[in-house]
Amino acid sequence: MAQPTIVLVHGAWADASSWNPVITALGTQGLTVHAPANPLRSVAGDADYLSSFLAQRTTGPVILVGHSYGGTVITNTASGAGDVQALVYVDAFLPEEGETVFQILGGSGSAVDVPDPSVVLDIVGYPGAPEGDAEAFLKPSAVHEAFAQDLSEDERWLLAAGQRPITLSANSTPSGTPAWKRHPSWAVVGTEDKLIPPAVQRSMAERAGATISETAGSHVSLISQPKATIDAILAAWARITG
Repeated sequence: MAQPTIVLVHGAWADASSWNPVITALGTQGLTVHAPANPLRSVAGDADYLSSFLAQRTTGPVILVGHSYGGTVITNTASGAGDVQALVYVDAFLPEEGETVFQILGGSGSAVDVPDPSVVLDIVGYPGAPEGDAEAFLKPSAVHEAFAQDLSEDERWLLAAGQRPITLSANSTPSGTPAWKRHPSWAVVGTEDKLIPPAVQRSMAERAGATISETAGSHVSLISQPKATIDAILAAWARITG
């Protein structure tokens, strides 16, 4: 059997470099890893992009790993788009069909579920946007206090400066048929996550029948506590190669 390829999908307000600690550790074990750019434009469009990437850049079995909104993207990756064998969710959304990110976070106590979103987000237009759509950036204060509070100050400033925005429509579009109904899944829950509260993560993961682990990390536990993510990926690897 061909060795699995690991494909890491970043979330909102991040980029592929957020996976650097995980990529480094997996690379030292000789594993093949890709971390494509997630467009962060729309659920269907981002999933189509990932499906195209898998079809053209991978051969053999694939382990898909999604962080935050990247969990929504891997959930919506089409059946037959590459040979996906397992899903790993890290501080991530595991939506059911018809659910939206905003719906999942509503009433959850998330730092971005506030009466006035301008307190935590900078909303700006972008070229070619559909009517009523816009991009959302995290305010630096939200990065420091709620997104990456367990990183050093220098690391937090780098994340704030280099963040990639997500469209409002990507957060308000219903999710499609979930891939976690077709594939075994693992979920890493950051117990200090202020963006997707731990209880919300656990509820989604339990519904999906995922194997759940926890780590004392923020929403970016893949950076601050990468071992938990690495262990979950290796567990998926062992299941496939078994």
